[in-house]
Amino acid sequence: MLRLLRPKTDLRTLITLLAVASIVITLANSLYAAWRVQREQLITNTLEANRVYAAKLAATTGLFFQQSQSQLAWTAAHLSDRFDDEALLQAEVDRLRQQTNSFNSVAVVDAGGWVRAISPESLMLKGMKLHSMSSREALEKRMPLIGQPSLSAANNLIVFISRPIWSGSGSYLGYVGGTIYLKRKSVLNELLLSQFYRDGTQLYVLDRDNRVLYHQDGKLIGKKIAPLLRHDAGTYASSGYQQIKDERGVPVLAGYAHVPDSDWTIIALKPTSTTLAPLSSLLFQVVQHSLPLALLTLAAAWLLARLIAMPLWQLARKASQMDEQDAAIEISGIRSWYFESSQIKRALLSGIGLLQNKIGQLKSEVQTDPLTQLLNRRGLQAVLEYFTTTRQPFAVLALDIDHFKRVNDTWGHDVGDRVIQQVAQQLKNSARQTDVVCRNGGEEFLMILPGADRELALTLAERVRQSVQDLAIAPVGETTLSVGVSLWWVENEPIEACFRRADEALYQAKRAGRNRVMAATPPEASEPLINEGPISR
Repeated sequence: MLRLLRPKTDLRTLITLLAVASIVITLANSLYAAWRVQREQLITNTLEANRVYAAKLAATTGLFFQQSQSQLAWTAAHLSDRFDDEALLQAEVDRLRQQTNSFNSVAVVDAGGWVRAISPESLMLKGMKLHSMSSREALEKRMPLIGQPSLSAANNLIVFISRPIWSGSGSYLGYVGGTIYLKRKSVLNELLLSQFYRDGTQLYVLDRDNRVLYHQDGKLIGKKIAPLLRHDAGTYASSGYQQIKDERGVPVLAGYAHVPDSDWTIIALKPTSTTLAPLSSLLFQVVQHSLPLALLTLAAAWLLARLIAMPLWQLARKASQMDEQDAAIEISGIRSWYFESSQIKRALLSGIGLLQNKIGQLKSEVQTDPLTQLLNRRGLQAVLEYFTTTRQPFAVLALDIDHFKRVNDTWGHDVGDRVIQQVAQQLKNSARQTDVVCRNGGEEFLMILPGADRELALTLAERVRQSVQDLAIAPVGETTLSVGVSLWWVENEPIEACFRRADEALYQAKRAGRNRVMAATPPEASEPLINEGPISR
């Protein structure tokens, strides 16, 4: 017989584990929430800072272009009435380049595209005709322009700013223009460099063709790169920010702004990893501050778990000893200070009184046939032990449903079960109060008639047979019984012999045509008819 294993985990341990799990989950959730909030906050702040940074540079660059245009406008107005004075033209371009420090070179070009004056003169372009795109655009449009960056004859990446010169009579004389070198030291270069952050932020100035006009790495200036920003609606409208990847595929936080005058875009990038670096130390500080309180909570949970579990542990220990004599007294002495333990205590005390009744009920269920609710063979054995002990005489009726196999074959086993149930109910209805009815197996039944003689036994057997025959069971219709009757009244005869004679009498009823009652021959008389072969029931 296998021994039942006792559970190794008690309620106190379970409550403690639950408290630990709750604390750990709560702490982990708090850390995760703090991490998410701080991460989003850091990213949002960095994106906004980069946007403001780019917008500031865009505004500063735009202001620089406006100032440059203002300087060129003064020169253009000053030369409008003396455009033929070569000395004045040369003096003015020298002054404009040296005093303002805005341009790397300054030139005055007439309406035919010929250079009338240039500073510095070392460029040796005076008297030459300019064919650059910016020069042609200035001559064609005859309006203030900021040209797109282009390569000069000396392979310099330059930005050309021009202002038309009109005579007092309104005729177009040419233009005055200044160049800014993007690959060399210039005021624009110094302006952008002075705003450079030293925290890993990169600065890109791109033209409309994604050519790099400024970057900390001078090797990138003049090169075209893949678009950094997603070109959704409004990307270049004014300013904004995006989470993107740079040209190396590294996740970065980008803030950008547009310079309307020049159609440039300034983009400030900061690596996401650099932005999120402070998160680790932040989480460590959160754990440091949360751990003492978590330990105190854990200790309180352990003490409370012990207090809650103690009554239940005592009741559980006594529940396994309910069959002991003093179990009820010991259970009554357990202090159940909360509702659930008090109810369990009350249930245990009530259960001790009901235990024996339940055991008796279980024994009754074991001795009952589940289909007919009659006694089964085990129940019959208990009855026979009683008769054997008391030596009380009785009659035995062995009953069998005729042609029952035909019922199963024709209508199925469900109908066969219903026939057995209704026949069993009819047997109980026809029996006396002291009679015992049991199912012997299949379609066979036994009735024990205490104190019945031969005449009474035959009378009761006939009454049972007739009541079943009168019972119409749908869809079978008429159902009949064959009955064998035997008496156990000889004091020295074994009970088994009485049942054997009843069974033999049942077979005689089957041979005689079924639906009848046959009595067994007493032991001292001649031998009863024997079974001459198998009979279909």
